[in-house]
Amino acid sequence: MKIAFVVIAAAMVAAALALLLLPLLRQGREAGRPRSVFALALLIALVLPLGTGTLYLLVGTPNALNPASKQAPPSLTMDQALTELRTHLQQQPDDLQGWMLLAQTSSMLRQPANARDAFGHALKLDPNNAEAMIGWAENDSMTRADHRIEGRARELLVQAVKLHPDSQRGLWLLGISDFQNGDYRDAAATWRLLQPQLEPGSNVAKSVAEQIAVADARAGGAPAGASSSAAASAPQGAALQVQVALAPALKGKLAAGDVLFVYARSPDGPPMPLAVAKLDPASLPATVTLTDAMAMTPAFKLSSVARVFVGARISHGGQPEARPGDLEGDAGVVAVDSTTPIKISIDKVH
Repeated sequence: MKIAFVVIAAAMVAAALALLLLPLLRQGREAGRPRSVFALALLIALVLPLGTGTLYLLVGTPNALNPASKQAPPSLTMDQALTELRTHLQQQPDDLQGWMLLAQTSSMLRQPANARDAFGHALKLDPNNAEAMIGWAENDSMTRADHRIEGRARELLVQAVKLHPDSQRGLWLLGISDFQNGDYRDAAATWRLLQPQLEPGSNVAKSVAEQIAVADARAGGAPAGASSSAAASAPQGAALQVQVALAPALKGKLAAGDVLFVYARSPDGPPMPLAVAKLDPASLPATVTLTDAMAMTPAFKLSSVARVFVGARISHGGQPEARPGDLEGDAGVVAVDSTTPIKISIDKVH
């Protein structure tokens, strides 16, 4: 009965979406847009609910243990539709809806560079498209090793929030940008604008409240009008003590302008550090404590995982990304709740 319910529910959702989309697609066809654009829109609308039901049946039942019961996802059909959409956009580059559809689909498929490019085309056609501004900024950060939101990405977010002050994604991302830049008071103030739009007591609301408390604490205390205990009650999170030394054989490779990065990152997640400290290599050997306060974004921090990869790198160019010639060392994967000092010897050349 449960399986039948899931299948029927998914089919009903798909049918409802089809009924809503068909009039819009018919109008678009009359305007001269090719069938592939609308086929892709229908594909996304129909595959998502039906795919969700199928995923439940595969993962949520013992039948998933039977290899014969597994079927390949319809990636080929999606790829064909995307290819036709790109061909259409080459022929009709002024199709704003086509570029937005390509951007959103690329983002859904976790292709941030393609999504950013498509959102960029949309912004050329509609410079005041807040959705495209936010999408460009978000996907631009995903293409960066440090996931920072700065430069044009930040400028677009500021403009988008001015146009739509109630944009939840815009406010969240703009607050992250403030947080990354060390503007903790601004980050807390931005996220407070987001709070009234969230369902009280929801996990999202609790998470935003926690990040506001962390930002207030890093800013040096609670903001005016807030409880005096807000900063004191902010969670301190995890902390790892790391002892770093440079192998004697590599001391001759140090150069003026070198920067030492000591970092912790998820062993299975994105390359963006969960905590990072920036030091002068001349201070080696040195001891540094990595904490949640050193997170590059509030959503990704030490206490968000159970184990981390801890490493150290001396960058000749002063950049956080590893480059040939950099000096490296690591302690491997350790538990976040470890209280024993972690020792790293920088003894390799990248």
